[in-house]
Amino acid sequence: MRNRLPSFLVSILCVLLPSTGLALNVQEGIGFLAVHGVAEGTEIALETPSGNPLETGFADRFGSLLFRELGEGQSYALREVGAADPPTLATTLVFSNHPSGTIYASQGLRDGYQYIRMRDGTLLSAMVRAPLGKTLAQGPFPTVVEYSGYDPSNPEGFQPSTLLSSALGFATVGVNMRGSGCSGGVFDLFDLPTTADGYDVIEVVAAQSWVAGKVGMVGISFPGISQLYVGGANPPGLAAIAPLSVISDIFRFPGFPGGIRNTGFAESWLQERKNDAEPAPEGGQGWARRRVNDGDAVCLENQRLRLQTLDPIEFTTNEPYYVAGLMDPRSPSQWISEIEVPIFLAGAWHDEQTGAGFASMLKQLPRGRDVKVTMLNGVHSSSLEPEVLYEWIAFLDLYVAGTLPDPGRSAPFAAVIAGEILGSGAPTPPLPADRYDGIHDFNEAKTLFESSPRFRVLFENGAGSPTAGLPAPTFEMGFEAWPPREKRYGRFYFGPDGTLTPRRPARDASGVDSYRPDPDARPQQTLPGSGSADSWKVMPPYNWRPLLGDTALGYATEPLDEDITIAGPSAVDLWLRSSAADTDLQVTLSEIRADGLETYVQSGWLRASHRQEDLRKRTRLEPWMTHLEVDAQEMPAGEFVRVRVGLLAVAHVFRKGSRIRITLEAPGGDRTRWRFDTPPTGGTVLNEVSRTRKKPSRLLLPIIRNANPPDVDPPCPGLRGQPCRTYVPAANGG
Repeated sequence: MRNRLPSFLVSILCVLLPSTGLALNVQEGIGFLAVHGVAEGTEIALETPSGNPLETGFADRFGSLLFRELGEGQSYALREVGAADPPTLATTLVFSNHPSGTIYASQGLRDGYQYIRMRDGTLLSAMVRAPLGKTLAQGPFPTVVEYSGYDPSNPEGFQPSTLLSSALGFATVGVNMRGSGCSGGVFDLFDLPTTADGYDVIEVVAAQSWVAGKVGMVGISFPGISQLYVGGANPPGLAAIAPLSVISDIFRFPGFPGGIRNTGFAESWLQERKNDAEPAPEGGQGWARRRVNDGDAVCLENQRLRLQTLDPIEFTTNEPYYVAGLMDPRSPSQWISEIEVPIFLAGAWHDEQTGAGFASMLKQLPRGRDVKVTMLNGVHSSSLEPEVLYEWIAFLDLYVAGTLPDPGRSAPFAAVIAGEILGSGAPTPPLPADRYDGIHDFNEAKTLFESSPRFRVLFENGAGSPTAGLPAPTFEMGFEAWPPREKRYGRFYFGPDGTLTPRRPARDASGVDSYRPDPDARPQQTLPGSGSADSWKVMPPYNWRPLLGDTALGYATEPLDEDITIAGPSAVDLWLRSSAADTDLQVTLSEIRADGLETYVQSGWLRASHRQEDLRKRTRLEPWMTHLEVDAQEMPAGEFVRVRVGLLAVAHVFRKGSRIRITLEAPGGDRTRWRFDTPPTGGTVLNEVSRTRKKPSRLLLPIIRNANPPDVDPPCPGLRGQPCRTYVPAANGG
């Protein structure tokens, strides 16, 4: 098995971690106690200080055992079962009790690879680099930290944001989370010890003499998400955060969209984290294996708790309902309102990995002129495209370096960035104008940045350059709130023969449409290879297939007599009856163009038994399901019931002459990297949708007032992240 170490390495670990005799060697952490250095198979009892039993466990072959989910600041007694030795007393740490500055200032960081000590004694691997072409002795330098469970401390390579920051003149510190790479401790997805580590890392780095002022944080995806927790913990040495391509909730997106398990990207990502957490040198990350084999005794010692790692797939995706105690503290939406430093956040509506769920937490962002969000149609890497990157650079210049912004200095390596994002040989995207060019006063530049809209939305990314699909928008809009206040509710009711009309059904209207959902009829949309790098190409080879027979319903408006611009989340309100006790739903919004082509816009999903809404959080355009087991309800036999399906946020222009379309089917077929654990039906399930006056089904859209898109149809294909196909009507005509 991959996690079995050679016997000689086990022997080395035993030498490094000798038993301490009568008293157990116990590490006290935030909500956990870890026992080290006992014989394999030793049974350890956890008790109250007065001796009342709580739980027992057996030491693994490294001589370690971890007791988790303990109360913070609570005292416990630990003893070896069957031994006459007195118990060892230990007290867990408290997340909010930060250590004195001594632990931070006493750790001197040098150029290169090293380890940083956390408040509970855990050592995290770190890679410190001066700006490209410099040495730390030439400092102090503005400094940024990249912190994740990927390999930011890998001395053999750079993470994207670290490399960019280094080229831009920032010193960089890459740190691996506990339980990953060569870092000690146990990996646990976004738990409190991991966030406390982030706090400690910031404070250690900020205390270094070669650091100019406070430090920033950078990163896309995993290291972007981690910033939201650390920012919410508010370490005093933190200057600003710049998270890209993030999530808001570990359950809803991308884990369980609509309550349906995502066995695609979400599960594969967790499997990768599980593999990375295996002990080196037989498992874990390649660079960590090489360090152990090359004699890094600290990296080897740091593997001692790896066998105590919880399977991240089991404790997240194997639980089909939302468990507040487990998932609330691990969700960025619970931390983002606590952030007190400047924020630059960016994400794409069609992110094939994390999705657009990040937008659901934006209303919780702290108020402040130095909090900015950029959103656009595109993919996971779109937050590094030029229109976003220039503002990201300006933000770091202003709020971390404290200097005049100079985004234009990225131009010399723009072609390299394009090659990394879009694929080798891809043309360089158009570079935006440097709006700080000619400004020589710092305060003037800062005022310009802070006067820009709080929420910047780029439209039709991929259509604003001569090469279709090459990153560049056609226009943008700014909003001070999200979802935008500058909207009206577009109501479109399901009608006969697949029509979609703004008119509510007549009093005497009757009608029911039916379909037989079959996930095998239209499986996941395919891309060659893994579907990751292919999704980022200038023109991805999408295979977006049409609806099949009676497995779906479609509804479409008449050709529009004017452009309709939407921005924000949308909803489909269904009156649904099903022959099954439960049924999985997918709704997809698209545009049928005047030329007969169809452009993908956005999707939403729901397991019907999860239809209970949280009355405190739901809105007209954003259903918010509790996903609690206590709220789960089977579909009532023979009855229509109201079911609301939310579509992820998006911004799109439906052009004059086009038709707005909504389709309803089984999950699958519209996302390149999301797969859904939806039960096979074999076409035996019958779902019925009412479109009567008393039970009308409808689509609700956030139509933006006073939008002024350019009078040119974008190419199809051409919009980034949005496949194109020839329109084929559904069986009911829509």
